[in-house]
Amino acid sequence: MATSRAIAAVSDAIVALLRSRYSPEDFNMNALEFEVYLASNFASPMDAGVSVFLYRIYANHNLRTPPGRVNVAGQRYRPQLPLDLYFLLTAWATSASLQHTIAGWMMRVLEDTPSLPAGLLNSGGVQAFQPNETVELSLAELETETLFRIWEVIVNNAYQISVPYVARNVKIEADVPDDVVGRIIQSRVLDYQELLHP
Repeated sequence: MATSRAIAAVSDAIVALLRSRYSPEDFNMNALEFEVYLASNFASPMDAGVSVFLYRIYANHNLRTPPGRVNVAGQRYRPQLPLDLYFLLTAWATSASLQHTIAGWMMRVLEDTPSLPAGLLNSGGVQAFQPNETVELSLAELETETLFRIWEVIVNNAYQISVPYVARNVKIEADVPDDVVGRIIQSRVLDYQELLHP
């Protein structure tokens, strides 16, 4: 039951994970960067490293909508909003050999950590996730045509090796109880006859 900051927290957690596993010795002492990217960042990218680009958010309809939590006063919150977050992780380098090495290393690190724990998800200083929550991260399927279309839109066909990932079922909770959301704040009845014939 994460807060509305969960999407940003997942992006930052992927970067934090890669950064924590990085050792310059594994890349012939090349310095790598790890950043969350917007589309505009692709116009002047890093020299070497990995960018994390969130390109799509879908509601997860595979599972039943999870009920909202119950607070200490016994009030139930609105149902959780389960989301799937789709990322494109791109390996950047000035040489093909280094780019391929970065891509293989990045995929191995993420394969070794398919479940992002709350400690990592909250490592950016924002408590977006409860201590017992995790987020499952796995390789996603993305048609080559769609992948090239993304690159065509964001950087005018300057394609770099990119790997799609999905963070599944990120559950965002409501911040107000259900009875507050549904409560009628004010009701007003209009008399149309009175409006027509004052």
